[in-house]
Amino acid sequence: MKKVALLWLLGLALFAGELYFMPYESREATKKLYHWIDTAHSTIDISMFMFTNKAIAKRIKNAAKRGVKVRIILDRESTKERYSQLPYLAKYRNIDLYLIKGKKIRHRERHGHMHIKIAIIDRRRLIFGSANWTNSAFRYNYELIYFLDDIPAAKKATKYFERILRDAEPY
Repeated sequence: MKKVALLWLLGLALFAGELYFMPYESREATKKLYHWIDTAHSTIDISMFMFTNKAIAKRIKNAAKRGVKVRIILDRESTKERYSQLPYLAKYRNIDLYLIKGKKIRHRERHGHMHIKIAIIDRRRLIFGSANWTNSAFRYNYELIYFLDDIPAAKKATKYFERILRDAEPY
C-alpha cells in the first residue's frame, strides 16, 4: 500500500499543474489565464464550444498584435450566440477562426458538438477543463480549469488540435 501511495505522489509531482474550481477560485483562475495569454511568445491554439468573454478576447487580440499566431476552433452552433467574440476577433491579423460541427449522429439529422475546452500556448502550456470562455463559466457555473506546463502533453494536444482543424471550416 505504501508503494502505491508513493507512486501516486510521484506521478502527481511529475504532472504538477494548477487546478482551480469556479466560481470559488475564479479570480485566481482568471489571473493565471491572463498571465499565460499575456506571456505567450509564438502560438495560441484554442478549441471550445463557446467563447463570449470580452476581457479574454481582448487579451487574445493583444497577443495577436504582439505577433502571436492565434488559431481558434469553435462549435458552429456558437455563432448563434449573441455575445460570441468571433466577429470581434475576426477583425485582427494573426487570428484565424474556424468552425466545426461534431460527427453526424447516425440515423438522425443532428451532429455532435465541439465539447473539448483546451488552449495550447507556445506548444508547451495547456489550459483545459470544463469551462468555456464565457462570463457564466467564470462567475456562476461550477467549473474547473487546469493549467499544465508540460511539453509532451502539449505536443499530444497539438496533434489532436491539428486533426480537428483538418475537419474545420474557416469562419
